[in-house]
Formats: sequence, structure tokens, C-alpha cells
Amino acid sequence: MVIITLRLIRNFEYRSIKTIPIRGVDTSQTVNAFIAKLKSDLPTTSGIPPPFKTYNYDTLKISHQAGGFKANDIVINLEGDEELILPGEKTLEECGVKSETELSFFVLKEYLSYKENPVTKW
Repeated sequence: MVIITLRLIRNFEYRSIKTIPIRGVDTSQTVNAFIAKLKSDLPTTSGIPPPFKTYNYDTLKISHQAGGFKANDIVINLEGDEELILPGEKTLEECGVKSETELSFFVLKEYLSYKENPVTKW
């Protein structure tokens, strides 16, 4: 069981991001199982504004790992999608998730649109 930081990204252009710690994450579960658990737990998690609780997130990407580098983009690292976007059928451990990993949770379609034109409006 590990502790991770989850970055809920509701809007890339306006940098609508809420960061929450998640304790007791089992890295032997699949990415799809973890996403399903997050979606069921978020609506009842305290300290998260209502717009973030009901958003239809569908993708996890490693943003940062303890002892690693951070991206220059404040919102999300736009590079390394092949290695950093977590495929649903693999376990979190197989994807390299370990204690103190920071994961971004977002809508893939919106990420791809932002990646084509990474401009912030705020």
C-alpha cells in the first residue's frame, strides 16, 4: 500500500486543478479498477469542490515521481505520453506507480486538444 497525490484536472486552459492525497493505494490493482474506485469515491470525498466530484475523468498519467523531475508546464507534462499515460489493463505497479507518485486524472479528449494548442487563458 502506498500514498499517491492525485491531480484532478477539470480544465487545462483555465488551470482548474485540485490536488488530493490518496492513502492506502494497492499497486497490484489494474489501472481500470483504480479509475473505477476513484470515480465511486470522489463524489463522497470531503474537501473537493462539487464541480470536481462529478466530472467524467477517464485517463491517468504520471506527472511526477519522488526524486524525479517536474514538467515546465504548470498544468501537465505534455511529453512522454507513451510511457506516462497508464494503460487500463496493466497494474499500477507495472506502470511504475510507487509511493509518492503524483498522478494526473483528466479527460483524454480534452488533453489531446490542449496538447495541440497549449495556451492558458487565465
